Amino acid sequence: MFLPDGSQDQIGKILLKKQHVYQIFNDVAVSRGFKAIETPVIEYADTFTNPHIGMPFQQLLKWFDREGEIEVLRPDWTTAIARALMKLNPKESKWFYQGSVFTQDKDGIESRQAGIEMIRTAPNEGEIETLCFAIDYLSAVDVSDYVIELGHTGIYETIIAPLTLTVEKEAKLRLAMHDKRQDVVKDLTEKNPRVQKQLLDLIDAYGDVSILERYKATYQADETIVTIVNELIQLVNVLKQLGIDKTIVDLGRVKQLPYYSGTMFTGYLTTSGEECFSGGRYDKLYQQFNQSISAIGLAFDVDVLASAVEMDERGRVAILASVDTHVLAELKRRTISGKIVDILYTEPNISDYEQIIDLRNEGTK
Repeated sequence: MFLPDGSQDQIGKILLKKQHVYQIFNDVAVSRGFKAIETPVIEYADTFTNPHIGMPFQQLLKWFDREGEIEVLRPDWTTAIARALMKLNPKESKWFYQGSVFTQDKDGIESRQAGIEMIRTAPNEGEIETLCFAIDYLSAVDVSDYVIELGHTGIYETIIAPLTLTVEKEAKLRLAMHDKRQDVVKDLTEKNPRVQKQLLDLIDAYGDVSILERYKATYQADETIVTIVNELIQLVNVLKQLGIDKTIVDLGRVKQLPYYSGTMFTGYLTTSGEECFSGGRYDKLYQQFNQSISAIGLAFDVDVLASAVEMDERGRVAILASVDTHVLAELKRRTISGKIVDILYTEPNISDYEQIIDLRNEGTK
């Protein structure tokens, strides 16, 4: 039987690696005081497409239910968890989750995530704890070749405040900034040369953390931007104190979903350039529930991490047995620790095992 485009079966070593990545994440989350949460894999489309969230409808895997409502496979954990927390109203503020999300904007339609959400925490507390979690977890899965990128939604939003753009043009401008398309930015801002120059400079504000000091000096008269830059400098210093010197910034990075409202961060594997985690602050997320609640979180890409981690290979032992000696072989297996032990009735490939124990005739001696 064939599978739909983007779907795939999984077997063997890579599946074991994903389970390994999940298990370590669970251990780290629990040890840091996070509580587990799980949402249904099927939700209503409006949960994710309403103006507060703004996920593109065409990216969702959807169908009509018996009442004519549009249902979808969960495309985003953060939004689903916000809905669940408002419904359940628990007292805890630190949550973790593990599982799949489904969208049609990747090579496959299913991707696996493990992430955390923190609500009702002070801004600095949330950012620092979230980044500390990321460092702790990557260390636990023995991933050390990565770089952390910091950004903030507020610099871009402060700069474009003088513009009077339609919703459609603002969306185009945001996409152009994301794709670093200077030509499109020029076209959309030609009536305001000052803002145009600032945005073009912002596109290039990517790289070493020295960019932060330059922006602090350039915008010293703008209290909002100076405050944002100081917050990012503080995070850079926190990372340094934790032994992380591989930090970069992208001040021109813009939010892809409307609910992001502050610091954003991304982790990249230096060996492949792949994104292994991303997240940020989204205090606007809970406005859809008429609530003013601070929130921050991040999600790890389990598929990417599973491809990067190395697992200790356990030696293999074969015990040759028969129907008459199978129980004897099982008892022998229980005395062997730290190995993968196969009980076989037929001769194995010798190269597959470091030791072969023959108990086939044990009962006849």
